[in-house]
Amino acid sequence: MKGFLLIISLTLLSFITFGQVVYEDINNSAIYEFLDELANLKIITLNSAVKPYSRKFITEKLRQAQKACNLTNLPTYQPTNLPTYQLNNRQKKELLFYLQDFQLERNEKDTLAVGERQDQLAEGYKYKLELLSRKRQSLALALNPLGLHYRDRLFTFSLRPILGLQYMVNENGSAFHRWWGGSIFGYIGSNFGFYANLRDNNESVPMAKPEYFTEAQGGVYKYRDDGGVDYSEMRGGIVGSVNWGSLGIMLDRVAWGDNYHGANIFSGKAPAFPYIQLHLNPVKWFDFNYIHGWLNSNVIDSSRSYYTNGEYREVFRNKFMAANMFTFIPWKGLNLSIGNSIIYSDGDLNPLYFIPFLFFNAADAVKNNYSNNAGSNSQLFFNISSRQIKRLHLYISLFIDEWKSSRLLKPDYNNFTSLKAGFSFSDLFHKNISVTAEYTRTQPMTYLHYIPSTTFASNDYSLGNYLRENSQEIYFMVSWRPLRGLLLSGSWTNAVHGDDVPYNYNAGYMVDMIPFIKNKTWQNNSFEFSSRYEFVNNGYFFIQFTNGNRKGDVGFQPEFMHGQTNTLSTGINVGF
Repeated sequence: MKGFLLIISLTLLSFITFGQVVYEDINNSAIYEFLDELANLKIITLNSAVKPYSRKFITEKLRQAQKACNLTNLPTYQPTNLPTYQLNNRQKKELLFYLQDFQLERNEKDTLAVGERQDQLAEGYKYKLELLSRKRQSLALALNPLGLHYRDRLFTFSLRPILGLQYMVNENGSAFHRWWGGSIFGYIGSNFGFYANLRDNNESVPMAKPEYFTEAQGGVYKYRDDGGVDYSEMRGGIVGSVNWGSLGIMLDRVAWGDNYHGANIFSGKAPAFPYIQLHLNPVKWFDFNYIHGWLNSNVIDSSRSYYTNGEYREVFRNKFMAANMFTFIPWKGLNLSIGNSIIYSDGDLNPLYFIPFLFFNAADAVKNNYSNNAGSNSQLFFNISSRQIKRLHLYISLFIDEWKSSRLLKPDYNNFTSLKAGFSFSDLFHKNISVTAEYTRTQPMTYLHYIPSTTFASNDYSLGNYLRENSQEIYFMVSWRPLRGLLLSGSWTNAVHGDDVPYNYNAGYMVDMIPFIKNKTWQNNSFEFSSRYEFVNNGYFFIQFTNGNRKGDVGFQPEFMHGQTNTLSTGINVGF
């Protein structure tokens, strides 16, 4: 096994001498929303089924939009019959605003923007509201983007602060969440990228326990005597790329499946876990993603646990995951994706699952002689995304844990699936108004498994949709962006959860006959109105009012959020 790991390490080291990639936090929703808007307007193309995006990828898309919308001085040798797309004033300001944040990723051969000088491009970049500058323009202590930034022809580095506060109050009480830390990222030459992000969190009330129905990302909590929790979050990685792909080792969160209110393949809700990622994009019509992750089973291995100096040393069972996603683009704006994953445990790393292109279930069945008890937990998923109609994004995402055609004609039988379908319409009636609608239905048993060490979870957090199995949700949102950086939105959520399955999978029960939401054990009907203003890149104020009616088991949300409530939430965030 050591030799196998050495081979993997040497392969990574040899690969990372060919490119640079740094990934943007999926929590930076503003830039992801803007790219989605550009894609809906058919200004750029986007595979939005797999996140996070790299900063290099985001920069390329912003530059494409800048050129397509004629916001640059195009070289005279370019064809004059290129289509020109129209952005309104707010969208143009958004585009230039985000380009400010991604200056460090710009290639020196990029076309100059209107008003830029050649010496700025050759020596470095001007930062808005620069506080400190040496004789060279390569160093800046800037307010936008906030941080210390350095770039020369060999080395690029950015150090940025992270801090924030959220305060919530309603009829049942109040709660707060505060966080602080810092992030770094950089490149050496044009071939090596690295990033790291650390933040400490304090919550007066834990807001995202594994059993809670919330989109808030989970953490590994340390409980305080006053009922609050402390926890740290660490993200980072080293990644290299060529012009047709990348390979890296990362500690991060992943989100797979098109959505606007919680993905149903990989939701990104579980704490960050380490993984190897391979991304290939050799031609315009094909995109491939693969990860192999080390998950936390939280299942004690009694045979390896032991006492030392009077203390019991707990050793968890090993737990791993491999997953891939093939995306085919037969026509511009239409993405057809198919992928599969497998959770395996109770042993060492298996080189079988380091082969990125496998159908893992078939390989595992042969390896374990088709024994369910000896085998692993596999999944299959599909995603269709269409932006062929301008301004309209149609999508459907299907997660399959177990499926039999014989169940289709039997109304009392269920396949173990999760379906999400929806649309988003940009510039509806007014160029700054968008409408989104989404439906999610997850059958009983979908994310469960009768062997605890192979559940579709890490740190006890489901890797799938935040409502887990035996649930349904209808979501509707209208958003308005009247000014650059300002988002006003109103949404309605109707979510229902049925019985948590109390059955023993191997006790003779017909698990495929568990009724869908026979009893409503929890439901949420809420209206939410929110505003967010991004005053500098990665820095924003927010305020949110929620009229919520949550009924059922109080164990599915913090107690002060239970019942009929009017919750006011406000705060500030700087950095990701």
